[in-house]
Amino acid sequence: MNLVAIVGRPNVGKSTLFNRLVGQRQAIVSDEAGTTRDRQYGKAEWTGREFSVVDTGGWVVNSDDVFEEEIRKQVTLATEEADLVLFLVDVKTGITDLDEQVAAILRRSGSNVMLCANKCDDNMSQYAAAEFYSLGLGDPYPISAATGSGTGDFLDEVLRRLGPDTEANGEDDSIPRISVVGRPNAGKSSLINAFIGEERNIVTDRAGTTRDSILTRYDKFGFDFYLVDTAGIRRKNKVREDLEFYSVMRAIRAIENSDVCILLIDATRGIEAQDLNIVSIIQRNNKSLVVAINKWDIAEDKSQTAITYFENTIRERLAPFTDFPIIFVSALTKQRIYRVLETAKNVYLNRKRRVSTSKLNAEMLPIIEATPPPSIKGKYIKIKYCSQVPDTQIPTFIFYANLPQYVREPYKRFLENKIREKWDFSGTPINIFLRQK
Repeated sequence: MNLVAIVGRPNVGKSTLFNRLVGQRQAIVSDEAGTTRDRQYGKAEWTGREFSVVDTGGWVVNSDDVFEEEIRKQVTLATEEADLVLFLVDVKTGITDLDEQVAAILRRSGSNVMLCANKCDDNMSQYAAAEFYSLGLGDPYPISAATGSGTGDFLDEVLRRLGPDTEANGEDDSIPRISVVGRPNAGKSSLINAFIGEERNIVTDRAGTTRDSILTRYDKFGFDFYLVDTAGIRRKNKVREDLEFYSVMRAIRAIENSDVCILLIDATRGIEAQDLNIVSIIQRNNKSLVVAINKWDIAEDKSQTAITYFENTIRERLAPFTDFPIIFVSALTKQRIYRVLETAKNVYLNRKRRVSTSKLNAEMLPIIEATPPPSIKGKYIKIKYCSQVPDTQIPTFIFYANLPQYVREPYKRFLENKIREKWDFSGTPINIFLRQK
């Protein structure tokens, strides 16, 4: 899936455009406690084509050298990671020194850049957009992110500049895709190198661009899957990146190209806000999850009490989705790394698990009869039948009821938990829908 980044100086309307593109779904905004910087990630859809959008806004802090410390980092990162960079400028303010400096970076990068003149709310302001030709980035595209004016033609142009959707890339879709994601310095590169080892002859590398995740075919020790390798692709010496934003941009790319995500957590630091940020992206994309606690060999306390505390803490932080495996590993000593692969393989099989309609009804209907949905406004809800929908991305179950609109979210979670108790869906999300019988 293509990745589009919105860049520009402060107060040009980046977040407004972001919300316009993703359809005002505020749930995609993830605020980190203690900072005013938002990490915004969402999906946009236009004429049946879907692409990811990242808003790089909220990065300027009160410093004397705002451009050097903040703007340069976000713009350089966006040019390296995104398939298309939307450079937003403000028609009402005109060209500023900051705009010219950002434009200079974009010109030198040779990236796919689309210049967007925002706040064109009337015909006169559209004429004023002509001054942005001097930035040397081609035609300024007049839009109004606030009112939506011009955004239809604008989105047509975005899709044209992204080019044809080449998501398949010729890989075998029947082979699982497993990615290793996590914060910087959690040990992703070490774990991937430990997986691959030195026996490179059995590894088939598919060369990709510096903006794509690289798929590595892993077919030894009885395993056969694509390893979505995001570590070490980007030339880090080019920019002193903000580590949090860098890891989110890279995680988006890896997660969207995988079936199962191995979230690597540093045992010496525990689970942090950035880990939760990555998990939220995994959940939004309906990907399966395995949690690996790395650097366990240097953890101070390796007792069973410490293990139990670690597991409970992680599940509490990642609630309500708590049915996923947790493995304590060391990429350096290769302790339990192959158990990670075995577990990821099992989670992938769980993702593909099918429960026959007869078995599902035989198990679930007595449970529902014993614990029916609570009545609403004196109306009693009766669930008569259930089935699993075939050929879905994740296991999806439909329960047919007389008044499905009155079944609340807690009861759906109750049904999901009962399904998980009866069948092994560990690590994979489940969809529960209520329909009219």
